[in-house]
Amino acid sequence: MGSLLFVFFNQLTSEDRESVLIVDDSPYDRSRSKMVELLTRIRDHSTKRYLKGFRMLTVCWSDGTSCLPLDFSLLSSSDSKKRIHESQKVVDKRCCAYQRRKEATVKAADNLVSMVKRIKASGVRARDIVMDRWFTMPATVAKLSKHIGVVGMVKKTPKIFYGYKGYWLEVMAICRKLKKRRGRAKILASTTVMLKDGLIVKLIFVRDRRKKDWLALLSTDTELADNEIVRIYGKRWDIEVFFKMAKEIQCRDYDVLIAHTTIVFMRYMFLAYQCKLETDRRTFGQLFYACCDEVSDISFIEALYRILTLATERLRKLGTFCEKTATAFFNSVMEASLQCVGLSKNNFSTVSG
Repeated sequence: MGSLLFVFFNQLTSEDRESVLIVDDSPYDRSRSKMVELLTRIRDHSTKRYLKGFRMLTVCWSDGTSCLPLDFSLLSSSDSKKRIHESQKVVDKRCCAYQRRKEATVKAADNLVSMVKRIKASGVRARDIVMDRWFTMPATVAKLSKHIGVVGMVKKTPKIFYGYKGYWLEVMAICRKLKKRRGRAKILASTTVMLKDGLIVKLIFVRDRRKKDWLALLSTDTELADNEIVRIYGKRWDIEVFFKMAKEIQCRDYDVLIAHTTIVFMRYMFLAYQCKLETDRRTFGQLFYACCDEVSDISFIEALYRILTLATERLRKLGTFCEKTATAFFNSVMEASLQCVGLSKNNFSTVSG
């Protein structure tokens, strides 16, 4: 279903507008449960506390106006000691239920690569995948860059190093060495660095609006302009609107959790489809293009000529100005307008004739 809706949305998306994949995880809270299959303890990044539940790893497609949830994985812990309740259901290894349970105990980075491969195999196209700091680790970036461009926030930590001018430095040290732009510039500086596997990436340091600090963004496309990377990363917030709808269910069976989340994804796709039909004029079909053709038939200079002609007629009817004054007023305003847009009086003569 996601690939079919992608085809519909993609037809309404301009070639100049880049579509992206957005990845993020959200806590699937089951704090009051004890016997839920594969239940584990997870850390909520927003509240910075541990709770019982799952990590809902999600990949969405977005063109900046619409968001389609395409794939997900309810992650338990890969460490059996951290799982509160093991799976006791006997499942055939050939069926999807077994594959889902196996997927739940695989690390998020490995799951993410598999999800991107599945999405691309279904025919969905996107230029970049946009990620938060929890996923923009050098190893994950290197794996994903083989399949798609990566744009993500960089985590400030002394444990991750980047190659910069012959030295391996953490991102804070790299920022200190760069010359910052003066004034209240939103983009402070940028540079290219190397990951440990040899991949060259671009780091962009931007001002944090909430406090006197900076944020670092990473892009595998080193030719992309700094402001474009910041703009593309801004599309990541489309996924936050979706998360609110996807996590309300009471059950113990892992298959039911998967089924519920799948239904929620489908429901959100239908809502995105309906919203597109009601708000995007391009869905009017031939009527939209007919209106565009009618509007484009009237050039700027002709429209300006018509407006000034109507204004002159009004002045004549009022009787405030004589014929000579009205004509002089019209000619002077028209000539000044043509000079502002870089046109000559010959264009005006063609229209008036």
